[in-house]
Amino acid sequence: MTALTYLGGYPESLKAQVLQLIEGGKLGDFLAKRYPDSHSIQNDKALLAYTMDLKNRYLRSSAPLAKVIFDGKINVIKDALGLHTYVSRVQGNKLKAKNEIRIAALFKAAPPAFLKMIVVHELAHIKEKDHNKAFYQLCQHMEPDYHQLEFDLRLWLTWRDLEKGTQ
Repeated sequence: MTALTYLGGYPESLKAQVLQLIEGGKLGDFLAKRYPDSHSIQNDKALLAYTMDLKNRYLRSSAPLAKVIFDGKINVIKDALGLHTYVSRVQGNKLKAKNEIRIAALFKAAPPAFLKMIVVHELAHIKEKDHNKAFYQLCQHMEPDYHQLEFDLRLWLTWRDLEKGTQ
């Protein structure tokens, strides 16, 4: 039986539907039909510009970002899909804070909707540190289909692992 590593918190009925797609060899086709496009954001400079555009559109008054990069060292299962770090340093008599966002490098090859979902998720952490109701409301403000995209991203990761033979 296929392990649904990325779908742990979802209802059994939904997992059963996913298993039917997998067993029928149709998960890849389902995802390709739903997300046929690719994006051109392939380097850190383009990712920074993309992220800043979203930040300026939805979180104009939030803390500035010091760095936004693709990170090839992020382990999808262990570390998540992206990381938001907040570093405070004392410089003289002032406290300087730096926000950084790191996105897993695998998103260079992901559909554009999934890249946006991850960037939105990490941007939301600038205002809301915890995964609480306010956090998810902010995510949905920036991306109304956030929850569907999160689920579909988990399907895409499952399919990706199956293609690589790691599940």
